[in-house]
Amino acid sequence: MLSKIDKEMAFVQNALNLRARRQEILASNIANSDTPNYKARDMDFRAALASALGAGGGSMTLAKTSARHLDAGAAGGQAGGAHIKFRAALQPSLDGNTVDPNVERAQFTENALHYQFLIDRATSTFRTLGRALESGR
Repeated sequence: MLSKIDKEMAFVQNALNLRARRQEILASNIANSDTPNYKARDMDFRAALASALGAGGGSMTLAKTSARHLDAGAAGGQAGGAHIKFRAALQPSLDGNTVDPNVERAQFTENALHYQFLIDRATSTFRTLGRALESGR
């Protein structure tokens, strides 16, 4: 029973971490919408989540190709870094910026809704556990 709860909470934790990272990326795009030559980025959420859940029971690590690379914790590395890609420009501006504010706002809002759903899911799981403990007394 506990392993089932652990798996559920590991999924929610990984998904929340990735959603938070994606929100940072989208906010960065919005903040740089007027920056010349800025390229809009986004995260392949499905691939990042599959990677997080498939690798070592949910822990994500960054690959080091050189002994001189810093550890993720020391460098402030974020989850899902390998799954960040440049977004294809729908209508690039003359200054080379590929951020479309309407697309970014829509993606930001959608991601926020998914994040809130995950928070609600975690809250529901904890409430259910609390009720089970209360009824056992």
